[in-house]
Amino acid sequence: MSAVQVNKLHAFTGHHDCVYTLAPADSNSVFFSGGGDGMVVKWDLTQPNEGDLIARLPNSVYAIHYDKKSNLLIAGHNYDGIRVLDWQQKREVASLQVTSAAIFDITTIEDDLLVATGEGIIVIIDRINFRIKTRLAPSEKNARVFAINPKSGDVAIGFSDSYIRIFSLRDYKLKYEFKAHANSVFALRYTPDSNFLISGSRDARLKAWDVRASYNQVGEVVAHLFAINHIVFSPSGEYFATASMDKSIKIWTTRELRLLKVIDKARHAGHGTSVNKLLWTSHQNQLVSASDDRSISVWDLRFLL
Repeated sequence: MSAVQVNKLHAFTGHHDCVYTLAPADSNSVFFSGGGDGMVVKWDLTQPNEGDLIARLPNSVYAIHYDKKSNLLIAGHNYDGIRVLDWQQKREVASLQVTSAAIFDITTIEDDLLVATGEGIIVIIDRINFRIKTRLAPSEKNARVFAINPKSGDVAIGFSDSYIRIFSLRDYKLKYEFKAHANSVFALRYTPDSNFLISGSRDARLKAWDVRASYNQVGEVVAHLFAINHIVFSPSGEYFATASMDKSIKIWTTRELRLLKVIDKARHAGHGTSVNKLLWTSHQNQLVSASDDRSISVWDLRFLL
């Protein structure tokens, strides 16, 4: 088994409440965060502990998304809608009321912006003029997370009714729906080869689904003690990490779903409360984690064969 050497490099501590979300920027070393304090902050891995406040919104921010095409940052402002931010000029350039509930995830594909809401509604927005194109209402429970598969033309969505629903990116028609877990589906990611979908749930289990076989289940692991909040792949695609409400981060092999390392408070000065989001950067292979403990930690991972 490959050994993983873990070293905590530093922690960013600028937020005043839980840190719920992370998003990459236009540089490998730069990323954004959003939290319960309504703050959207830019950080640079080459400049530890020097955050740059981009915006301060009245309500919690559960989701942010960096749009590469426009170089704009889109923040999900809970109980209000989306705010489009010019992060370089630190100003709001557009806003749109899309829901009176929470916003759990945001993503873009081609000319569309997709928003997952606490009403179970998916809002499809024209990302050029920020007008709502359509709304999908497949569930009355929270829509929690998106995963995009350009190869198969699918968008997978995890819901709090325990279901994963697969829609066509071409016309947003429902292709598949299946009860995937015993509880809410909080985490979804397609493998880098696009052939499998990995899901994580409040039931603490990881599951693998074969895209080429109509999403037939092909793997399952009891991965954590409590809810799995996020899944992220390494830049190489060989490994992935999971973040959990049990305060730990775990490192896995992509091919076998085999556990390689547990990063926690006792062994690595990890987080003291729920780990909500991860970002595995191409900057020296550093892994970034955000937590309810109001901090963002940066980890150096070395894989020793």
